Amino acid sequence: MSELSLEVSRFEHLRRHLIETYPDIDDETLFDTLEGATNLNEAVGAIVRSAVDDESLADALKARVDNMRERLSRIQHTASQKRRAALEAMEQVDLRKIVEPDFTISVRPGSPSVVVTSEAEVPDSYKVPQPPKIDRRKILDALKGGADIPGAVLSNSQNTLSVRTK
Repeated sequence: MSELSLEVSRFEHLRRHLIETYPDIDDETLFDTLEGATNLNEAVGAIVRSAVDDESLADALKARVDNMRERLSRIQHTASQKRRAALEAMEQVDLRKIVEPDFTISVRPGSPSVVVTSEAEVPDSYKVPQPPKIDRRKILDALKGGADIPGAVLSNSQNTLSVRTK
């Protein structure tokens, strides 16, 4: 990015010089001259091209990670089913222990877990209070619609860089 910084400096320096030398210069002529005298357009183009490449790589990696997460989930599910099948087979024949060269399998009672049959009946002392969360989308829509919401305003819009690829 140092090339970009260098080109921005050159562009700004040359622009100031041209405006001082030719105070009546129109914007179109000024920018045409600056475009021909600097490599700023090429430097910005190279940076954006690199950003587009990085975004494509990030998208591909995200897809790969998503696929790997799905695969992980399938493998974990299959392992769970295999363990369940082994447990059911051992329970069916009342087999409590199997010793293999690389592991020992044993059927043991599990720990009890909580089953909530009615949330409304559970005393508040067993509930975790949840702090209210701001619904930013709802606030944005209301502010755009002209509503006055204490503690919230619309920010000034900021420029964004739009890159269209064919």
